[in-house]
Amino acid sequence: MKTSVTADVLRERVERFVGAYAARTGERAIWRPPLLATAEADGRFAALPRMAAPDHLLPAELLAGARSVVVFFVPFKATLAAENHAGKLPCRQWGLAYESTNRLINALSAELKTLLQARGHGCALTPATHNFDPQRLVARWSHKHLGYLAGLGRFGVNAQFITPSGCAGRLGSLVTTAVLGDSPLVAAKELCLYKTGHTCLKCVARCPVQAVGIEGIDRRRCWQRLNFNLDRGGTLTGLEKTTHVCGKCQVNLPCSLGVPLPV
Repeated sequence: MKTSVTADVLRERVERFVGAYAARTGERAIWRPPLLATAEADGRFAALPRMAAPDHLLPAELLAGARSVVVFFVPFKATLAAENHAGKLPCRQWGLAYESTNRLINALSAELKTLLQARGHGCALTPATHNFDPQRLVARWSHKHLGYLAGLGRFGVNAQFITPSGCAGRLGSLVTTAVLGDSPLVAAKELCLYKTGHTCLKCVARCPVQAVGIEGIDRRRCWQRLNFNLDRGGTLTGLEKTTHVCGKCQVNLPCSLGVPLPV
């Protein structure tokens, strides 16, 4: 038997889960309160193959009968962002945070799936990361593009995703047969200072290999740097083979921990 569920119910569960996660698991407490947006799985998502990748999945391809898309953002604390500020290599804590946040996102997604299924609704999940084509370097399920369409945030020049809590953090998403409707958090067309006509481009200056430019990001050059950081940089020695991180274009920016513009 189906019982109703709302975006507010999901937000409350997400906030409670993230708030208790570090104490329950022994992980380092590196997260601020999470954000969540929902969107009706309607025609707007037909733009995904054009926006993200030609073979990007549509909600109904991930889950037959999909009625809603749920996207959430788990922002990092300022202390973690500050640790990754200095130098051209990611600090070790940034790599460890990537791994622990992957575990959190996967566990949180499973928690939401359990909640939805307990109320009689179908749900489909994707991994927190590494669900992309390693040759083309594009994802067949892009949390960022889903978040954009759901109104959770907007893209910066650095191709990072700016939310009301900034861009320093991680995204997750799922699809469900539950009817949740639209609950966007952002109404503004852009949140990036440069894209709204202001002087900034600090993310461009912070990239250690000039992979970030006014026209966007050089995916190949960025990917090469991520592999260098993991294999030869030294700060990430011994971490998981999927810990491809840098984060320099996410920290020490006006949009790292919030947005300097109305949302």
